[in-house]
This record gives sequence, structure tokens and C-alpha cells, in this order.
Amino acid sequence: MRPKTSLFAQLGRPAEAAEEITLPHDALFAEERSAANPGKTAYFPSAAYEYSKTFDVPESYRTKRVAIEFQGAHRDAMVYLNDAFAGQCPFGYSAFTVPLDDHLRYGEQNTITVEVRAHDDSRWYTGAGLYRESTLIVTELIRIGLDGPRVATPDIDAERAIVEIAVPVDHRGLAAETVTVRTELRDPAGTVIAGTSAPITVRAGTTGIARQRLLVPDPKLWNVDTPHLYSASVRLEQDGAVLDERRTSVGIRRLQLDPVHGLRINGVPTKLRGACIHHDNGLLGAAAFARAEERKIELLKAAGFNAIRSSHNPASSALLDACDRVGMLVMDEAFDIWTESKSNFDYSLSFPEWWERDIEAFVTKNRNHPSVIFYSIGNEIPESGHPLGSEWGRRLAEKIRELDDTRFITNGVNGFVSTLKTLLPMMQQRSAPGGDGGVNDAMGAGDMLNRVNTSTIVTERTAESYALLDAAGMNYGDARYEMDSELFPNRVIIGTETFPPHIDVNWALVRKHANVLGDFTWTGWDYLGEVGIGRNQFLDEPSAFEAPFPWLTAWCGDLDLTGHRRPASYYREIVFGLRTEPYIAVIDPSAVGRATRPGQWAWSESIASWDWAVEAGTDMRAEVYSDAEEVELVINGRSLGTLPAGRDHRFQAVFDLLYEPGTIEAFAVRGGQRAERFALRSSAGDADLSVTVDRDTIRADDGDLAYLDIELRDGAGTLVTDADRTVSVTVEGAALAAVGSGRPDNIERFDQGKHSTYRGRVQAIIRPTGIGPVAVTVSAEGLADRLVHLSVE
Repeated sequence: MRPKTSLFAQLGRPAEAAEEITLPHDALFAEERSAANPGKTAYFPSAAYEYSKTFDVPESYRTKRVAIEFQGAHRDAMVYLNDAFAGQCPFGYSAFTVPLDDHLRYGEQNTITVEVRAHDDSRWYTGAGLYRESTLIVTELIRIGLDGPRVATPDIDAERAIVEIAVPVDHRGLAAETVTVRTELRDPAGTVIAGTSAPITVRAGTTGIARQRLLVPDPKLWNVDTPHLYSASVRLEQDGAVLDERRTSVGIRRLQLDPVHGLRINGVPTKLRGACIHHDNGLLGAAAFARAEERKIELLKAAGFNAIRSSHNPASSALLDACDRVGMLVMDEAFDIWTESKSNFDYSLSFPEWWERDIEAFVTKNRNHPSVIFYSIGNEIPESGHPLGSEWGRRLAEKIRELDDTRFITNGVNGFVSTLKTLLPMMQQRSAPGGDGGVNDAMGAGDMLNRVNTSTIVTERTAESYALLDAAGMNYGDARYEMDSELFPNRVIIGTETFPPHIDVNWALVRKHANVLGDFTWTGWDYLGEVGIGRNQFLDEPSAFEAPFPWLTAWCGDLDLTGHRRPASYYREIVFGLRTEPYIAVIDPSAVGRATRPGQWAWSESIASWDWAVEAGTDMRAEVYSDAEEVELVINGRSLGTLPAGRDHRFQAVFDLLYEPGTIEAFAVRGGQRAERFALRSSAGDADLSVTVDRDTIRADDGDLAYLDIELRDGAGTLVTDADRTVSVTVEGAALAAVGSGRPDNIERFDQGKHSTYRGRVQAIIRPTGIGPVAVTVSAEGLADRLVHLSVE
């Protein structure tokens, strides 16, 4: 059996006192940010850390096998047991296992140490430490291989399905052994519906594969809307004793891909309403708590997405588990770098030697997850425009196919990046007088990216890289959709990364072309680092790609750092055809009338509020999003008229008006008649604290959390968005993991027990420390305290 053990209890640095911690853990997130550090990493510093754990190893372990599994350690992890080197993994996103048997001192205490570091090795905030789950694995000498069992569903029809299970049996004893592999398959209700057993003889020092095929009558198929999960239990038995047991979820589904029908899941054509996401969890940094990953997927699905792209590195197992349960399609991405660097000390230094082991870990993690339908081998890889660079892509793709041929392969190719070394001298020669003579000058020339992507140079240079894929991933390459449907009639296309304000244009292209599978916006959820790339830059302020300190987030997500939906999210929902109710987004009055530089990832300076601390008569601007042919805006019962909206007018109408406290309403006008309605109200009277908890009962598990959304609301329940104040949170019976807001230019820390609201909102995250009742007190000066009771079971 495999006891799950939290491995590390101490964190420190040389010459520093150790700190007690619980995994998962992001050590870097506790450091002080400074303007002296890079904005791409959210102004966090470089750092190195050492984790250690001392544990007892009984004499009985002499006849066992002991290993440690890390699901992620960022970065350049070095593992030592009793001061002797035991293993390493340079890539911060690969799962890896280190055998410990040769280093153990039986009947004594043993100390395991892991060194990790983060140093100018990424284009975003990575975190540092043992930020994903770590497990101590103790087994018999003969066991189920650590990469098994492997599940496939190769044969499905309406009447039955075949579940194929391959079980690696790994033997490190001294003589050949015969064992029995016994498998039970349970349906989503928990009923055993199939089972089989078979003997297998394995020679000492080898691994044998036991293959079993189970018949499932009347199968319940897995899909986004019906994420039915079966479960398989595989036991290794000998002389009536269970030597090892593994359980895995099984999703029965069929994938098809062609340029006529696009992507079909269980025979049904499916368009991908996709969100690119980074790996961090907002107020928790990079720590991959299972509940944080699950909540992320739940909220993205509620916002209208049916697919995520794990840009630009492999997703955590916890996130994939959540996608299986909730019903979310996954494009899991392997690398952001191959052999050409993008940062000074990035993974290109290790890629040529380690890529094959990383791909093996990548596929092993993914292949039992029905949610994973695409493997992406890279993101904006410069080598993809070079013949020998394409050869690297072929190596990656064929290695994946060797390990798993049941899913499709893509690559997020940016035609501009792929041909940059050719185009850059040309752009410098043609740059306008007074420009910077380089990429920034050219990028500011409006339609430059489309002109580059549709050029003959890009067509020719990317042909080989696209040809080795099952689907051509195009980053900001929507200008190619139409032409490639004619130039390459067999090419299937995915918009692997797109600009948020272009979703109406992009989605029309997705709907028009069967061979264009979908759109993945940059991004679905706001993230740490690449600070301010989604902000609006005003002409009366200095221009820069990244925002100055203390900016913290990219600010280009449909959902903010806490999971609150921003106006772009509701606009996208309307474009997708999932919402008929209009939506009002009011421009911050401080931005009305100010000229801006168009930002490729920027949305308007708007929120859904009619609660502003300005004088009556102040100039205001309201955007109304709607799929109706017209919308009408009404203020305090007085109509301000109608304006065209809908598909022909990019799904929005813009009203200029004067501020007048009260109520504004938007009506969708269909066939000349008022239809669906949306309203905003000004706050009235004193604000009060409102606390909403996502769950009032949580598990006594290191990966579980409770989220408290704390808001300032008046007596009628209206959110007070323009009178922020500091909120304090204290917890009894559990730990306060974080308190913070979605503010993108945040100077406050998240580990101080108090934080200012942003637009009337702040969030607290509670982490269990044991079984029992939990009391959370929320307070703010001048307001009545709120007491929330939770329980941990």
C-alpha cells in the first residue's frame, strides 16, 4: 500500500533559522517585492531555499522499496538523503520520483533535503519551492509501476465500450515471482460493473505489462456537460495478500479531428471556448492547493469557458483532477522554451539534455485524464521558423505519440516570433523617422502583426512546423484562418492565444470555418507577473510595455486575481451566445475624456457600478453589451434613447451621460420591444460588511481551503465600490492562508491578516489545521464585526 505523507516540515536558507511549513508551499511569495527587481516576475527577487525533513525509517523497510515523488519543485531541484546526492530535476514543472533505498539508514532517523531556486529564469512569476504535492511512497519489492496503470478507451459505441488497462508490474526481488493482477471497474454511482484477473510472472529486476480489456455495457460517456467518471481499482495479489493497489479515474470518450467536422467528442462537433491560464493561484502565489485549482476551474466554467490551455508549462495533477470532475477540456502545454533562451537563466540551459525525460513525465501525468485532449509541445518557440528547429518539434511530437497516440498534438506558433530574425532587419530598415527602429516601433503600426502573419515569409517558414502537428496552433494568427482554409485545405487550426478585445471577430471566424476549432484568450484568469500588459496607457503618462512598481498582475484576465468576473467576461459570454441579458460597464469617471494608447490585451477602464464619489452632473460613459439589435438606456426612469448593438455593431453600444445617483437600466430591444433587462444602483446609507463563504464544511486535508468573499454593501445589498477601507480577519481553529484583493497595482501583502478592499471587495482564504469547529471574525473600523462559523471534518 502507499501511505501518503507530507514530507517537509522545515524551510530555511544557509545561516538562517528554519521555519515550520506545510506543503504545498511557495517560498518566494513571502519575500519583499522591490522596484529593483524585474516587473516580469511581479518585482519579486531571485532566491534560493532549502527544505528538510527528518523522519524515522523502521527496520521493516529493509524488505520494502521507498521513494519520494515530487509533482513539482521550482527550480533546479537537488535532492539529498543523509547528505548524499539522491536525485535532481532542472525543470520546475515536471513530476519526478527519486528512489531512496540506497541511502536509507534503517532503524534510525533519516534527513531528506531539497534545494530549489528561482533566478531570472522566466517571463512571469514562477514562485519557488515545493509548490506542488510531494509524497513518500513505500511498497513491496514487487509492485505496480509508478507510471501505471495506464487506461485507454479505444472502442466505443452506443451499446458498449471497451476499457483497456495496461498494468506495469515492477519487480526488484531476487527471483522470479508470479502474482495476480485483479481489476474492478465501478460506474459513476459506485457499482462494480466489470472485473477481471490474470496471473503474470515477472523475472527479478524486470518489469512486465499485464493488459486487460473490460466490457462496459451502456456506457455513460464523459464530456464537458456530462463529466461521468468511472473508477478502476487495480490490485496486485499473491497468496491471498494484497501487495499493492492503485486507483484511477476513467472517462469514456471518443475524439475525432478533421477539417470538415473540426473537433468531435463522442461524435458531437465541439468548438473550444478557451482560456489561457498561468499556474499561480493568486493570493496564494504558485502553491497548487487542490481546492484552489478546483475553484479556478469551477469559476472559469461558470464564466462560459469549456477549455483551458495550461500556458506555458504542464498543469498540476490537482488541476487535471478538477477538470475531469467539473467537465473542462484541457490543452496541456509542455514548454515555453526549447533551445533558444527567452530569459537569462531559463530552461534552454537544460532542455537539450532533459527534454525526453520531461516529456515522459508530462505524458505519464496526463494519459489517464479524459479532460486532456491536446498536448502542446511549445509556446512561441523561435526555432519553429527554422528547418532544424522544426526537427526539434518533430522529436517532441513523435516521442509523445510513442507514449500516447490517443490525443492530438499542437504547438502555439507565433509567425512573428518564428521569423523575427529575418523580419527584424527589414523592420529596422523601414522604420519611420523618429521611431525606435525596432520591434516596438513596428508593433505600434496598427495592423502590423496581421500583415506579418499573412506574409509569404511566415507561410513558408512555418510550413514544416505545422505539418508535424495534428492541429496548427496559432498565437495571434487569426488573420491566417481564412487564407489557410484555401492554401492548406487539410490543415486544422486552433487559436491558441488571442487578444481579448478581438473575441467578437475571432469567434465569428471560428463559427464560419469548420477547420478552426476554437479560441483561447490571453487570459481567462489574471496572473502574477508580466505586470500591467493589460492596462490602458494614457497619452499623458510615460509609455512602457510593463507597468512600474508596485504593479503586481498582468491585468488581462476575464477574472481578476480573486476570481471575480470583470466586464470582459460578460462581453465574451454574450459573444459566445451564452447570455441574452445585457450588461452595463461604466467607465471610471477619472478616465472619461482621456486619450489612451490602444493596448492589445487591454479592456476599457470599466466596472459594473453606478456608485461613484463624484458630483452630480459629472461626465460619464457607459458601455452596454448585448446581442440584441438595439439597446435602450434608462436613468431613474428616464429614457436616454436607443443605440444599435448586436453582432453588426460588435455587441456593444456606448452612451455618454451625466452622473445622477439612483438607478440606470439597460434593456435589450428585440423587434422594437423591450426584452431582457440589467440594472445598476447607487449605494444609499451606511456600508456594512457582507461575508459569503464558498463552503462551510471543509476536509482536514493539506490541499483543502475555504474562500470568504468580503464585500462592503449598503442596507439594500448594493455593492459600495468607491469607499474602500481596511478589513481585518482573525481565525480560531484553523490558519489564515491569505487576505487580499484583485487590485492589480497592489502594494499590500497578503499574509498580514488585513487588507484594503478594492472596488468594495476583499477575499480571505482559510486553511485547515485539524478537525473541529472554525470561527472567522471579519472587522473594519466603524462597522459591525461579522462572525462566520466553519467546520473541518
